[in-house]
Amino acid sequence: MKKQLLFLLLLSTTVFSQGFLHRDGQKIVDGKGNNVLLRGLGIGGLMVQEGYMLKTADFAGPQHQIKQRISDLIGEQNTEEFYRAYKNNGLTKRDVDSLAAWGFNSIRLPMHYNLYTLPIEKEPVQGQYTWLEEGFKMTDDLLEWCAANQMYLILDLHAAPGGQGKDANISDYDETKPSLWESEANKNKTVAFWRKIAERYKNHPWIGAYDIINEPNWNFSGTNKNGCDETKNEPLRNLQISITKAIREVDPNHLIFIEGNCWGNNYKGMFPLWDENIALSFHKYWSYNDMATIQEIVNYRKEYDVPIWLGETGENSNVWFKDVITLIESNNIGWAFWPMKKIDNIAGVASVKITEDYEKLLQYWKDGKNKPSVESAKATLMQIAENYKIEHVTVKYDVIDAMFRQIHSNDTKPYKKHMLPGKIFASEYDLGPLNFAYFDKVVANYWVSNGAKETDWNTGNQMRNDGVDIQKCYDNQTNGFAVIATEDGEWLQYTFTLPETKTFEVNVRYAAENNDSKIYLADSNGNAITKTLTLPSTGGLSTWKTAFVEKLTFNKGENKLRIHFEKGGLHLNYLEFNVPK
Repeated sequence: MKKQLLFLLLLSTTVFSQGFLHRDGQKIVDGKGNNVLLRGLGIGGLMVQEGYMLKTADFAGPQHQIKQRISDLIGEQNTEEFYRAYKNNGLTKRDVDSLAAWGFNSIRLPMHYNLYTLPIEKEPVQGQYTWLEEGFKMTDDLLEWCAANQMYLILDLHAAPGGQGKDANISDYDETKPSLWESEANKNKTVAFWRKIAERYKNHPWIGAYDIINEPNWNFSGTNKNGCDETKNEPLRNLQISITKAIREVDPNHLIFIEGNCWGNNYKGMFPLWDENIALSFHKYWSYNDMATIQEIVNYRKEYDVPIWLGETGENSNVWFKDVITLIESNNIGWAFWPMKKIDNIAGVASVKITEDYEKLLQYWKDGKNKPSVESAKATLMQIAENYKIEHVTVKYDVIDAMFRQIHSNDTKPYKKHMLPGKIFASEYDLGPLNFAYFDKVVANYWVSNGAKETDWNTGNQMRNDGVDIQKCYDNQTNGFAVIATEDGEWLQYTFTLPETKTFEVNVRYAAENNDSKIYLADSNGNAITKTLTLPSTGGLSTWKTAFVEKLTFNKGENKLRIHFEKGGLHLNYLEFNVPK
């Protein structure tokens, strides 16, 4: 395998001659001096689990707590078997091939140190380092798959020895043990870890960079526990200088990303820079997408003549994704979204299917009732591990469309091919941006900027990641989902193609509590093509009825039809197109 990897990388270097990514003033460039705009995805959850990804956050956030819960239930041997399957299925060549096909040119690997070396308390000889093959093997494999796709791999120390932040879930920090900042042994191991990594990968050009400490958040002298009011950050700066020195002892080639305190964003006291091949990473979540939110880091870029990179972002709506990428790329800043796979989610590129048994297991962990047998609990967990395979996940093509196509085009396209006569389900409205494929009044979560509570853009949290509210549907005929919580003035657009001009009787399948919901149909410019129809109550939002709208003629070829909610409050299952008798 190592010979195969070396051959592949040498071939890649020979054929493409992209060289090593490096700093050129304020730009990141390849070996030929070409500007490189990184478009990446962080493989969160693979080496470092966080509770919210597995839906265990209510009772176990950091990985060590999650693993302890599992081990207490099914035993250590079964737990190790589960984790082997989880890691093997969580990332394969097929995953990387898919990411490349979707448009990503880089991957950020969040590493847990304990897959590469022992914790300090388990070292047989204190001050010496035991190296574990598992983490290096996982990295080697990923690097091979990246090289085959001409993608850069960015190595990110997400969980440093001891843990680097009070936000324990991120770095698997265990407050009963010395943190990274409270232990010289942990600091020394961190430095040794990076020297070992650099020694192993120093000649590999598809290693894009070393992201040496992810999201440090620690109070050294300030009052904010996450380091947001630190003004000097001396321990953080000194450790990153030591890491850089150790890397440069063996690797003069690779770009190094540094991060400030306060989840990567507090750079006070971090200057002047200490290496000629450094770039600044910052993270951005839940804020407005305007220049004011990135002005400080842009100012650092200009003042210190250094590249900047949005090393982590995401966990928001498609509208937010489109807007942040538009903002960032217009300022020549690359990015890495977060993460790739979570259980039962809409805001990532892939959703892992939850099972009924897993939901029962989560409930047991919450309330301690109905304890499953070891055999059934293990089977439940092994099924979840199986569901992590790329062939079993639900790929969120609306998210991918927002991140890549919608950045450059306002054109809409069908969510799927609609066959008429027949039904068009409400949740299968067009792919495209806000105001072109749909209009909704709540479209993103901006709580960091506006100080409000966190906002659910899709209140049903099902199927799609736009502002349109969608929940599971239990009508007799359904695709599984219905559009809910419609508000005055909102609308949805559907594109369909006909082999010939055709007249249909158009019906809507809806549920409503009140008698005042009003709708009309319109063309793609919003011009009404039917009269306004007032829909009577169906007896409740879980009771479905069909209402006739109008008889309409549609042209041969492509047609775009909008349904406008002049007065909201109804739930919508589908539009039905029948040939008149």
